[in-house]
Order: sequence, then C-alpha cells, then structure tokens
Amino acid sequence: MKQTTRPPDQRPADVRNGAATAAPPPARARKRRRPASTQWAAWGFLAPVTLYLALFYAYPLYRNIDLSLRNYTVRSFVQGDAPFTGLANYRTVFDNPTFAPALLHTALFTAVCLVFQYAIGLALAVFFNQHFRLSATLRALFLVPWLLPLIVSASTWSWMLNTDSGVVNAALHALGIGPVDWLTSPSWSLTSVIIANIWIGVPFNLVVLYSGLQSIPAGLYEAAALDGAGAWRRFWSITFPLLRPVSAITLLLGLVYTLKVFDIIWIMTKGGPADSSTTFATWSYQLGFGNLLPAFGPGAAVGNLLVVAALVFGLVYVRVQRKQALS
Repeated sequence: MKQTTRPPDQRPADVRNGAATAAPPPARARKRRRPASTQWAAWGFLAPVTLYLALFYAYPLYRNIDLSLRNYTVRSFVQGDAPFTGLANYRTVFDNPTFAPALLHTALFTAVCLVFQYAIGLALAVFFNQHFRLSATLRALFLVPWLLPLIVSASTWSWMLNTDSGVVNAALHALGIGPVDWLTSPSWSLTSVIIANIWIGVPFNLVVLYSGLQSIPAGLYEAAALDGAGAWRRFWSITFPLLRPVSAITLLLGLVYTLKVFDIIWIMTKGGPADSSTTFATWSYQLGFGNLLPAFGPGAAVGNLLVVAALVFGLVYVRVQRKQALS
C-alpha cells in the first residue's frame, strides 16, 4: 500500500491549537449616515436663502451681463430679440470721452470719502470710548445722518449749499467771504457731493469701530499707563493694531457702498455741471434711463465695471485676511 503524505498544516498556530481568535475590529468606524429627516430639514433651512440669492442677486447679475453683451433697444428689450454683439458695448464705453473723467471722479469720490469717513469715525469712537456723561445720548444723535433716507439727506444738503439761499454761503458772508457756487460750478460740484457723502457715512464707521474698541481689554491700557505710555503711544501701540480686523471690514463695506453711491450725486448735481461730478454710478443711469433713446447695453457695461471693481477689492480683502490668519 502506498502511504499518502499529508501536506503541512498552513493554519496559524493558535488555530491549530484549537484557540480560534476573533478578527480585529476595523481601524476606522464607519460614519453613521444622517437620517433622511435631518437632511431634508437642512435643505429646508437653506432653501429660502438660496431662493433669495438666486432671485435678487444671481438673476439680476445674469441679466445685466446679458444686457451688456447685446444691442438692446426699447423694442428688443420688450420682445427679447436683441442681437448678440459681444464686447462691442464695452468698446463703446471705453471710447466714450466721458469714460476717463467718470473713472477719475469715481476714484476720487471713493478714496476721499473712505479716508475722511474712517478718520472721523475712528476719532469719534475713541472719544466716546471714554464713557463720560451723556456719551450714549450724543452717540445716538450722531446716528441721525445714517438713519435718515438718502433723498432727505441729499435734499437737505442741496438746500444748505444753495448759492443764493443756502446757510453755508450765509455763514461765509458773515465771515466776510464771498458766495461759492457749490452745486453749479465745475470746480466745486464734486467737492460738494463728497462733503455730503462723508457726513452720511461717518455714523456707520463710528458704530462699527466703537464696537471694536469695546472688545479691547482695559487691562492693556492700564499696563501701558503704568509703563509711562502717553495717550498717543497707547493709541498707536494698542488701539490701532488691535482694530485692524474691524478696520478692514469697515473699509471694505465702505468701499462697496461708496462705489455705488447714486442718490446723493443725482439729487444734488445730476452728475453736472458739464459732467464735473459724474461717476460710474450716475453715468450708468444716464446711459440706460436718462435719454429719450436709452443705451441699455453701454449702461449695463458701466454697471458691470463697478461690479468687477467691488469684486476685485473683495478678493484682495479675503486674501489679506487669509494671510493674517496663517501668520
């Protein structure tokens, strides 16, 4: 008889010995799936916000871009059969002699307003941070320009700066200074709307910067005072550096708001005289609605330039904030 040889047992020693062990548990436990009801609830909360953004932001932006890429007339605007022209409307805007002055006025109007609104707002915030008697009452009074409708504020400034019956020229006359054509002179019209917009924007800067000052620990000022630091030293070494995040968002919001200011300029000067106070906001309105034959395409193109400018500054702000967070 042939003797058959069994192959060697390849099983582990603990199995061969009869001691079977259980399989080790997986390294990562499986994530539990969220119940369907929770997911539907999340979508339910997101739906109103998504619908709002789509209706009032995404769709108007899409329509504005479509207007700038087509040759719309009054008839084609109603019937919707405007021919596609590509970037022809943008070339028309760039070749227009009003483009360069409007760009310069927009830059000056935005930069000057931002600088003075922030500087005055910061000075008032530091002043009211002293918590003296009637501090809350005076802060409330400073909010009045911000709470008034823009048409009321602009109309008030138009009356105050009137050449013949304005209180500003009356005060100058009392000081022995001749009248100034604030609203009818090309040399003063842009200055007039800048003054009015600064007055309206200061309360916003005051509120935001004052809230930022409340978050700075008082112990830092006490320690600096014990070390012999004066008021200016404490401001430049403690207040101003710790207010940088709040200052950045204040300037960004102020920039976006100032770029699109239309009501004040249109009510006070209508962009004149001789386009001396025309900005991109007023020029876009003039092209689209200020003529008997409206130029919807070029007007939309000017509006898109404002959107691009605001978007660029917003991206710069996000990049700067990201770098500060990483550092």
